[in-house]
Amino acid sequence: MAAAKLHLSVRPFCRSFVSSARMLEESIKAAVEAKRYEQIPDILSSSKGPYHNPNPFSFLSTFPENTSVKIVDEILQSFTPIRPRSRPQIAYSSLLSYSLQSSNPLPLALAILQRTLRSGCLPVDQIDEAVNVLKGMVRAGCIPDLDSYGSLIDNLSELRMMSALIETLNEMVVRYGLSPRKETLVKALAAIRANKEIRRAIEVIEFLTNEGVHLGFECYELVLEGCLENRQFIFAGKFVIEMTKRGFIPYVRARQKVVEGLANIGEWELANAVRQRFAELNS
Repeated sequence: MAAAKLHLSVRPFCRSFVSSARMLEESIKAAVEAKRYEQIPDILSSSKGPYHNPNPFSFLSTFPENTSVKIVDEILQSFTPIRPRSRPQIAYSSLLSYSLQSSNPLPLALAILQRTLRSGCLPVDQIDEAVNVLKGMVRAGCIPDLDSYGSLIDNLSELRMMSALIETLNEMVVRYGLSPRKETLVKALAAIRANKEIRRAIEVIEFLTNEGVHLGFECYELVLEGCLENRQFIFAGKFVIEMTKRGFIPYVRARQKVVEGLANIGEWELANAVRQRFAELNS
């Protein structure tokens, strides 16, 4: 008896679920057919139905591939002037999920990913997919641009996904000779510092320097402050000497902390070397 009641109660819920999902897809389809793409973000955000299962853009798979690509491109173009930029977040997420489920996700997934990254609203659960799409581009012979890499690194930095961040940075610089923008490097190094991975931060600085990437004072300052915060005075002493060789002189307070920290742990030789280096620079 109880099982029968449960069965009866589930059936209306299932019908409601399916009906809601179908209505959502029909609304999206109507907006697409009318080319009122700018309505899509509001349709999705006002719906109480599911966004990914089933995907409201699944109907696009019924079109020839070149037609569906053209439609998605038009949808993405229509999102450009929308403010705030986060408004189309659900639409970006749904479109990316739709494209990744297809047998040939490139270049459609790339276009969606680039727009999503630039909007700054890539969902956390799709970061790994974003990394995989970039790798897929590489395998397909497509070279991601500076903005795509930069936006992905920014997202990885915010989420402190260190391994993926370093791997992406390495691929960007070594494989394609792209130099990250200053703000991207600052975000990446700040994330590594916040994660208390001082040795890794120093290694990143050394790697970028060896690859000819220009690093500003702020990058060096971030890493030096990280050394001092974590009482890594030996790292700080060696790093500050290299820093001055690049033409960057730390602030007075930071210099004092390095010398005092080294002296307090008995590293007199390194402390004297640092002090002498500053004296040579008349600082």
